[in-house]
Amino acid sequence: MQLSPLQSRLAASLMASCLLIIIYFTLFSPHFAMALELQEPDQIVTDEPDIPSFDRSILARAPAGVTALTNNEAMPMNVVPGTTQFFVFTVLPTSSRSLELRSEHDGLLAPGEEEAVVAVEPPAGAQHRPLAKRQSSRMVYISANTCEQPRAVNVSTTAQSPPQLTLYVSTSPSNQSPGPLPGPVQRDVDDQVAIEFVEGAVMYNVTTTGDLFMGVSAPEIPSGFDGSFNFRLAASTDAYFYTYNVEDDADLIWVDSDSQGALLITHNLTQSSDPVIEQKVMSTQPYVMFAQNKNDTSIIGLMHSFCGLENHAQIAATKNGQFSAMVSTGMTKRGQGNLPKQQFFFTGLNSSSSYLGILARDGNLTSGNGQIAGGGHVFKATNFSTKSDHGNCAIIVDLEFCDQVAYSVPSNPNFGNATKLAKFYDNLAIQAYDNFNKSLAQVPCEADSTQRYSLVRNCTHCATAYKDWLCSILMPRCEDFDNPAPYLHPRAMAQPFPNGDTLDEATRAQFPLADTRAFRQSRVSQIDDIIKPGPYKELLPCEDLCYNIIQSCPASFNFGCPRPGVVGFNSSYARRDPSGLLTCNYPGSAHLESGARRAISSSPWAAVGFVLGAVIVLLI
Repeated sequence: MQLSPLQSRLAASLMASCLLIIIYFTLFSPHFAMALELQEPDQIVTDEPDIPSFDRSILARAPAGVTALTNNEAMPMNVVPGTTQFFVFTVLPTSSRSLELRSEHDGLLAPGEEEAVVAVEPPAGAQHRPLAKRQSSRMVYISANTCEQPRAVNVSTTAQSPPQLTLYVSTSPSNQSPGPLPGPVQRDVDDQVAIEFVEGAVMYNVTTTGDLFMGVSAPEIPSGFDGSFNFRLAASTDAYFYTYNVEDDADLIWVDSDSQGALLITHNLTQSSDPVIEQKVMSTQPYVMFAQNKNDTSIIGLMHSFCGLENHAQIAATKNGQFSAMVSTGMTKRGQGNLPKQQFFFTGLNSSSSYLGILARDGNLTSGNGQIAGGGHVFKATNFSTKSDHGNCAIIVDLEFCDQVAYSVPSNPNFGNATKLAKFYDNLAIQAYDNFNKSLAQVPCEADSTQRYSLVRNCTHCATAYKDWLCSILMPRCEDFDNPAPYLHPRAMAQPFPNGDTLDEATRAQFPLADTRAFRQSRVSQIDDIIKPGPYKELLPCEDLCYNIIQSCPASFNFGCPRPGVVGFNSSYARRDPSGLLTCNYPGSAHLESGARRAISSSPWAAVGFVLGAVIVLLI
């Protein structure tokens, strides 16, 4: 059969196609994929964890010899002198990494380019990356505390402390073991930074986009020392885990001391007078405290370290601290503004000694590991000292009536304990106030304003002013007789000390008025008759206490105050010192060796003393 021209062309095309297929299978050997393998390249599933490609040596765990840090977790570690411990911190956790959608150019990256922002224009020769990750910079806060350090073999012959640890930090994957290098060849200065610990603590922050590499290096120790270092290191993307502050005024005020004890108090913990807020603040004790005799060098080199102080301070008022039974702590509203404060009362101290008081916040009590800033905070140290071993000054505190009294008063170890002594003085004030209260009851305190004795003061003001004055008069603030401060007034010079000693003639001759009543006896006769403290010096009441009575009470009471310079004034009252030095006694007063100006400026009487300058005083 003869084919038509159209059929002939179709047959020829079909034969050519078959011939091409035969030639293709002869020259090439393609492998067809199974159905399960037919996935697009950007859908490949892998078991490798989704960890950003900073340095592939830290893919799922730290390399050998390197410790991985967790956010806000302190890592304890020992380090032998002359060696370095290494750490790594992954800055951006997996949960916080975000995946970029592929661009219109299918997410192409140049060979060797880091997985950062997706390129908008694919460069020549780009290779396919299905999904790219955006990597942002983060601030990292690094902090550490030295808990143990080499100790002097012979403390009596070794005055200095061992050298401090050094923190080395690197953000470069090419320097994953930052630390000191011996020899002439050193890494580039931009490759790492070195920060030496200060008194057992270090704080450093750095901004980085990748993993952070750290080394803590222990120096070789000089002869005369033995042992290793122990420290705790923490890294955080939120805040410093361990902190200290030695720049600002200390938040701790030394109130007073006796021969074996000391009373210290914080500043106001709130400025609010809202009862709800006050109650909330009073229900917690936010601070802990450490005390150390200055002659003891055990905390030298550790004074900024919370764990170092807890391990080595002579007295550590913390959960796990040593000799914590020697300090009692509680909340009070006594003092500045009658607002909440925390107080610490130490016992068992050495007489005639100088101490350091270090206030701190214990992170373990409120947060601890896993919490932001959970490692605790150490404040600037406060100086305080104890009185001599004469034993004729003793601290009384938490009185029922004179609730603003918290200082040393004339005492005698043979009289009884502090509770009995406080009760004796408080009863004196209660009895004396009872007579005044009867007189005040005769005043028409609730009358209309046109019938009251004052338009600006009332009976409440009068009662408060009289109580403040009375407690200061009947409870003399006691200081050692050998205290040379010129503003102190000698008392009871004719009496023997509790141990039977008496003042020699040479000492008595230093005081021309030693034979007058104001020097021979105490201000209050019951003190000499019942307590029998012997010679002491009194920090006289502030003159403005008397002035406030005249301002606040009815003129019919006939209160009067002698003027400065007249006979009797210098043995009855004293003036405030504008610099904050405690030169006279007033309710809530305290030794102001730390934070002096801040404490005195908030005293309710400060403005009166400074504005009036010379005020009239009352002599009893």
